[in-house]
Amino acid sequence: MLPNGEDDSDLMRLVKELQASLMRNDKLEKENHELRQEVARLRAQVSNLKAHDNERKSMLWKKLQSSYDSGNTDASNLKAPESVKSNFKGHEVKNPNLKPMVKEQSTAIKPPPPPPLPSKTTLGKRSVRRAPEVVELYRALTKRESHMGNKINQNGVLSPAFNANMIGEIENRSKYLSDIKSDTDRHRDHIHSLISKVEAATFTDISEVETFVKWIDDELSSLVDERAVLKHFPKWPERKADSLREAACSYRALKSLETEILSFKENPKEPLKQVLQKIQSLQDRLEEAVNSTERTRDSTGKRYKDFHIPWEWMLDAGLIGQLKYSSLRLAQAYMKRITKELESNGGGKEGNLLLQGVRFAYTIHQFAGGFDEETLRIFSELKKITTSESQKLK
Repeated sequence: MLPNGEDDSDLMRLVKELQASLMRNDKLEKENHELRQEVARLRAQVSNLKAHDNERKSMLWKKLQSSYDSGNTDASNLKAPESVKSNFKGHEVKNPNLKPMVKEQSTAIKPPPPPPLPSKTTLGKRSVRRAPEVVELYRALTKRESHMGNKINQNGVLSPAFNANMIGEIENRSKYLSDIKSDTDRHRDHIHSLISKVEAATFTDISEVETFVKWIDDELSSLVDERAVLKHFPKWPERKADSLREAACSYRALKSLETEILSFKENPKEPLKQVLQKIQSLQDRLEEAVNSTERTRDSTGKRYKDFHIPWEWMLDAGLIGQLKYSSLRLAQAYMKRITKELESNGGGKEGNLLLQGVRFAYTIHQFAGGFDEETLRIFSELKKITTSESQKLK
């Protein structure tokens, strides 16, 4: 029996309402995704700016403490270094009071085309390849074992100590406010010169950004409170200056982590548990830093391009790729130590070391996108012990 006209009308109305609801749901999901990306970007930016601000506050506190201990404040004019050399487009930046200025670059930085996805992955100009045997062995062992090893927690990093109450007390004093007004008036021309230089600055390499940020910080270091003074200059390019500092701070932190990983050396006399904890802690920090950069690099890269700040170092072809490749060094050290322990003890007396070693190797394999020849050779040595243990169980 066919539905009458009224039923057909109700059905059409319900269909339209359903379609409208689906469209609204899709729109809300899209907005939710965009908001999550923006929140992740802002969190990363806040974290980097907090780290930089802590450094600045430490310097300010030392300066203020020294000033109050001596009982007098140096009222001399803000002095800029005689010459600050940085390789901005092949130019030398000197004392900002002089005439030379940083020249703008008219040519915009063009992003490289996306790389192909071959069987071999290039990380920091080095090649790794997928090793199916790593995945196969890991899956075989996890099926055989019913328990999972405890993942070593990363040690928390203590933030620099800072006595907020004492700084707040100093800021409320009239002398502090008087010093801000004095700095604002005395260094007005000099800060206007810095504004022009920050606005005009362009860079071809992230190392140039590091040099420029260090120079700007040195130029502003004599101010009693940089932020408080610069609030009196509406034309100060705060977003660009903060982006420059964020980029320099992020790059410096990643390079420092890479140096720490590449310089890691195992002490054969150190207990096995401590060695494995150190390696796991380094890998946890590395994954967190790389993943944080990759989550926000689309939005961050766009902002950097708008301000003519290099961003290619955040790609797999740049520093991020080098960091992923450096994790292979950790995998080698981890597997070597476990292999040595198993060979000397004739089995896993220190808990399930075999599964622990394979699990760590699998984690690095997935993180780096594969193994190079040296890491694969060390993995083969660990795999021989796995085969031997399996034969004993039969």
